[in-house]
Amino acid sequence: MTKTLKGLGTFDGKVHVLPIAVYYEDTDLSGVVYHANYLRYMERGRTEFFRLAGISRANLDDEEPSAWALRRIAVEYHRPARLDDQIAVHSVLTGVSGARINVVQKIFCGEMLLVEGRIEACMITLTGKLRRLPKNVLETLAPYVTAEET
Repeated sequence: MTKTLKGLGTFDGKVHVLPIAVYYEDTDLSGVVYHANYLRYMERGRTEFFRLAGISRANLDDEEPSAWALRRIAVEYHRPARLDDQIAVHSVLTGVSGARINVVQKIFCGEMLLVEGRIEACMITLTGKLRRLPKNVLETLAPYVTAEET
């Protein structure tokens, strides 16, 4: 049975934009977003990118079940988000090859850049073995790949 995936956010060209509201639970006592929550926002951005593109994040029903795992992440914090801010996660797919993808993600509050991350993710089996990206995933992602890091 094939599921139709519904994703949140929108594509602006090849950039996926996911709006997020900052809640009290996201912040510390001073009302500033806790640093680790930006990783959660980026995860949501990548998940919704994939959903809107038509790709499931986990292929648990396959003959050899597989899922995405982070291989590398580099994060640079510029400015903090605060309680009640309306922020947006911008996700750009900058590379797809073999078993890996590269994504640049930037989190903005209005026009102000708050955080940027460079992520390398790979597909693995549930036993942890690296798995090449299926042909349909490569073909689905190909139109979204860009060298630009907008």
